[in-house]
Amino acid sequence: MAHAKKRLCRHRKYLVPARVQCPGRWNLKICIVSDSHDHREPLAAAVAEAKALGAQAVLHCGDLVAPSTLHAIIRLGLPIHLIHGNNTGDLFHLNRFAQEPANRVHYYGQDASLALAQRRIFLVHYPHYAKALALTGDYDLVCNGHEHRAIVERVRNVKGKDTLRIDPGTVGGVSAPATYVFGDLQTLEFAIRPVPL
Repeated sequence: MAHAKKRLCRHRKYLVPARVQCPGRWNLKICIVSDSHDHREPLAAAVAEAKALGAQAVLHCGDLVAPSTLHAIIRLGLPIHLIHGNNTGDLFHLNRFAQEPANRVHYYGQDASLALAQRRIFLVHYPHYAKALALTGDYDLVCNGHEHRAIVERVRNVKGKDTLRIDPGTVGGVSAPATYVFGDLQTLEFAIRPVPL
């Protein structure tokens, strides 16, 4: 699986999206999680259920905190696309951890612009940034965390079309029910699911 991480830059026009090639997979199913806050068991339960439902990739919208939390899901063998959020934890070790090819972890920093199954996706932790990026119409899907409240909504963008904004809630169950989002990038149909505990 070939990929290229984006060049970090504050100016949107210079973002170079990461492209993950999935030959013959136009209907890539994904698991979207956020705000795990070191809670390994619910994170592993959510990703395992999503994999059983057909998920082929994981998007984590931040607040993982300790890089070691990823050990709970790396064994499931799915590629993990990750940003750090406001509870950054140990970014040095997270970056080193992501450099190990066997882990299949793609760490992007504070935000990520990537393409999966011909869909343009943006990950950012904060909802106000996500809403603003959804309004641009440059992405098919914008995902965020931070609110600890699961949301799947269509945002009417400046191009006269809809962009999906998804907050999967807190997979760790921090001050809210533990949830994640499962969906299909071909149909752009997504569902909020409770974490099986």
